[in-house]
Amino acid sequence: MKNNNEYQPINRKLKILLAEDDNADCLLFEEVIAELPVSVNLFTVTNGEELLGWLNKKGNKLPDVLFLDLNMPRKNGFAALGEIKRSSKLQDLPVIIFTTANDKERIKQVYKDAAHYYIRKPNKFSDLKKLVYKILVLISENNISLPDKEHFILKVDS
Repeated sequence: MKNNNEYQPINRKLKILLAEDDNADCLLFEEVIAELPVSVNLFTVTNGEELLGWLNKKGNKLPDVLFLDLNMPRKNGFAALGEIKRSSKLQDLPVIIFTTANDKERIKQVYKDAAHYYIRKPNKFSDLKKLVYKILVLISENNISLPDKEHFILKVDS
């Protein structure tokens, strides 16, 4: 039987960077975070150029995790991920692909480019909440590493 209190408090304040150009998806992500028992500083950028500028800005402390949409203007998520993983300063940043794309070739590409996990944006708010919580627990426990292919795509019941 499932525990009714499936969301245990995360006792570490987390810094989250969301790279997402869709305002509705940003608001939904903010709602999810607000409902979870976690304290966060959430920063949002709307395109890949802005993302890389933010990450490389002098004095900016890197976030604990980056949620990266693939379909963004001015530099898409694929190009941004490639630059992040080629940078000695940024390469260890946990990157969670957060997208509607479900193309097998795209998934293979971001796996090869060393993204940490792949989340296909679910239609249900409760599913999104579970997936984001799962990632935040891993981040808070410093327990995020590159998974094998079978565990790369994060699903609600995986």
